[in-house]
Formats: sequence, C-alpha cells, structure tokens
Amino acid sequence: MGSPIVLGIESSCDETGAGLVRDGRLLGHAVASSMDEHARYGGVVPEIASRAHLHALRPAIRRALDRAGLRLSDVGAVAVTTGPGLSGALQVGVAGAKALAHALGVPLHGVHHLAGHVAADTLEHGPLPDPCVVLIVSGGHTSLLLVRDLARDPIVHLGDTLDDAAGECFDKVARVFGLPYPGGPAVDRAAREGDPRAVALPRPLTGPRDAPYAFSFSGLKTAAARWAEGYAGRELPVADGAAALQEAVADVLTRKAVAACRDHGVGTLVVVGGVAANSRVRSLAEERCRAAGIALRVPPPGLCTDNGAMIAAVGDLLVRAGAAPAPLDLSVDPSAPLERAALHPVAATA
Repeated sequence: MGSPIVLGIESSCDETGAGLVRDGRLLGHAVASSMDEHARYGGVVPEIASRAHLHALRPAIRRALDRAGLRLSDVGAVAVTTGPGLSGALQVGVAGAKALAHALGVPLHGVHHLAGHVAADTLEHGPLPDPCVVLIVSGGHTSLLLVRDLARDPIVHLGDTLDDAAGECFDKVARVFGLPYPGGPAVDRAAREGDPRAVALPRPLTGPRDAPYAFSFSGLKTAAARWAEGYAGRELPVADGAAALQEAVADVLTRKAVAACRDHGVGTLVVVGGVAANSRVRSLAEERCRAAGIALRVPPPGLCTDNGAMIAAVGDLLVRAGAAPAPLDLSVDPSAPLERAALHPVAATA
C-alpha cells in the first residue's frame, strides 16, 4: 500500500502552492502567483498577498489534485508552512490546512518554509545524502547549513546573512538600475548582454579574517547603487552593471559553499531557494564543484521558487519518519528560526 498521500500547502509570501507527494515521489502540484499585483509597488504588499491566497488556495488544491489524477478523499495527511513568512499570508494557508485535516480526519504537520526548500531537491534527485551541505538562497534568506536526516535531526547553521539576503540585494539594485520587480530574474536577463568584468564590485566577507561562512550583501548593494549614481545624466550601461552584480553574488555564494564542503569533509552540495534558479549561480556552482570533486544538486527552476510540492515533500518525510502530528491549535510563527523541519508552535492559552 505504501505511505499515505501528503497534501502540502504553501502561502508564506506571494505564491499560493499546493502539492501532492507519496514515498518521495511528486504526484502533482500547482502554483498561483500574485507577483503581478505587487510589481507596481516594487515589492510584496502583505495585505494584497493575504487576499490573493484567500482567492487562490482552493483552486490551487483542485488543480494539483486534477494533475495527479486524485480526489481529496485520497489525501492521507496535510502539511502546511507555518513560518517564516508574512503573518496574514501564513494564516490563510494554516486555516485552510486545519480545515482540510479536520474534515478528512487525517494528521496535520506544520513545516518550516526553508526546510521545504531543502526537501524540494529530493523530488528531483532522491533522498539527501547524510550529511550534505545546503546553500539556501532566496529573497529573504541566505544560509549555509549542514543537514543530516532532515526529518529526524536538528539542522546545523554554518553561516547566515548578517544583513540583506542575496535575492533582496538583486531586488533593491534592480530598482536602482530601472529594472522591473522581481529583481532576480530581471538582473539575470539583463546580464546576458553585459560584461561581468566591466564594473569592479566588492566580494563582501571574503577576506582572511572574515567569518568563513557568513554572508553580507548590503555593502554590495550600496556599491552597485553608487556606481549607477555616477552615471547621472548619462545612459546607464545596465547590462554591464547587472552582469557584474550577478557575478559578485554568484562568486561569494559558491566560494563559501564549496569551502564549507571541503572544510567539513562533505561530498555533496545542494543549492536551493529562488536564487538557485539564477543562471550564473548554477553555472559557477557546477564549475567550482567539478573542480573540487563535489557532487552538486540543484532542483529544476520550477521547484526552486516557493511551491506546495516542497512542503508536501517535508510532510512525506515526517510521516515516513513517524513524526508526531501537530495539534489543531497550531499557530503561525512569522519569524521562526530554522532548527528542525517540523514547526509546531502551539497557540498560547489564555
């Protein structure tokens, strides 16, 4: 018979995702994005995101079920992102997941959003090696992690960003360059026509006395903005600026990730999160891992950005590991630290 089918629900930011996973295999998933509604504001507006999730959740679940050829009654467990993320957005997903779990009489699992990004790779490449180094790069997070058994063991942080995340740096500099939101894909597109050596941009925290696995992209953001300001009244060579910025980010990310693998004797690097879809991050990671004899795993771009399949993947791992389900008074935790894959903060009692 195998394990139960797990429905995963993701609503932490501006994508409403639903996915179905059983025994490590993706059966079907669907994503609805409210990105276009936020673009004119240059960033995600929490109230708009929450309302979009309200409208999109049921249709996304229906599409995922249809693509998998399943009915709602086939679902044997529900997993949902409970943090980190936008409070109102998270609450929409958690409320929907609770209602489904209660109505179906199946277990509910609260999942850490970033653990979802890690688990996304298992849907493409199978179980994670124990141990592996994971580089998470997204709009709000940049972290180097040492991961053993994702469902059972604590997640060890080797280093995190001290200020702006890599994706946040792309978004903010893109705005200065006159590129559209979201900045990451726009920078990637513009960089194709540029020369990454045309602009000298810093590589933050890569000196011999700097923390070896920590990240900082605020200074890089400022340096790119100052360079652009130097073209006041003249046409800005956007392609060169985008290429140089992308090269600096990719250089720092991959340099530190490969060093972490080497220093900890780990043979596999997994790169996940929205910025893992960046073409230069992927190609430079491939180049440096090959030179260092490290196996590289990166999910396909569609599983790098936020989606419900990754949350279902964590739920599937938790179910198969015999993890205790979450209580139905499960609450959201918008600033949850990444310590374990399961995230079961319980609502305070009066």
